[in-house]
Amino acid sequence: MPPRPNAILVTLWRNRSLVGQFTKRQVELRHKGSHLGLVWSLLNPLLMLALYVVVFGYIFGGRFKPEELPETRVEYALVVFLGLAIHHFLAEVMATSPSLVTSNPNFVKKVVFPLEILPAANLGAASVHFLITLGLVLGGALVCGVPLQAGVLWLPVLILPLALMALGLSLGLSALGVFWRDVAQITQFLSLALLFASAVFYPVAKIPPEIYTILRFNPLLLTIQEARSVVFWDHPLNFTHLAYLGGCGLISYLLGAWIYQRLRPSFADVL
Repeated sequence: MPPRPNAILVTLWRNRSLVGQFTKRQVELRHKGSHLGLVWSLLNPLLMLALYVVVFGYIFGGRFKPEELPETRVEYALVVFLGLAIHHFLAEVMATSPSLVTSNPNFVKKVVFPLEILPAANLGAASVHFLITLGLVLGGALVCGVPLQAGVLWLPVLILPLALMALGLSLGLSALGVFWRDVAQITQFLSLALLFASAVFYPVAKIPPEIYTILRFNPLLLTIQEARSVVFWDHPLNFTHLAYLGGCGLISYLLGAWIYQRLRPSFADVL
């Protein structure tokens, strides 16, 4: 009988302390050798934000509110920053997943080790960086006097489907990366494509209708749009969108788990 998809979640729960240890290890490895260490988790998004705000905010005159409503450059920057944080959360998982198994061959060949921990720890490390960036967004809003809405409490509910989707992607990509090393290059391109297809720097209203007909099914775009709506614009959460995001997260996890479980027995033969 083939393993059930929930077997992975059961394994992760039973080894949750090990997941925590490997999450810490992943965070440390990503900053190993640098003098600033975890500080780069703050500097990288800030530097990217500065670059994009100058290009899209000042040079191209980007804004999210209608022309008749005032919007400062600080407001624009924070709205962009929130979108960048959510995109980077998923992009980080996608970028690091293809090499998770290939960079740890000893766990495959020499010891009995639940390899599912590696994708889970990868997700955990990305979550740490996301929480740091999210803290910068919310803290920056408070310091700069940009009002935060009560809907900010919906953020964990919005991010949960994205996290489930990221876990599925990490499982699937880590397994595929063992057999096809080109997966890493493909995910780099897809991450960049998602950056521009998810309305990170521009309002959804600017998307031509014929293109939005396709992009409206992009779960990352919906997550970013809903997050901005509840945090900055005092709009009610769209539960239809939330249900769709939950479905996308579940499908992504089930597909990733299926790929992982199908390919897992052959890892040792390749490595």
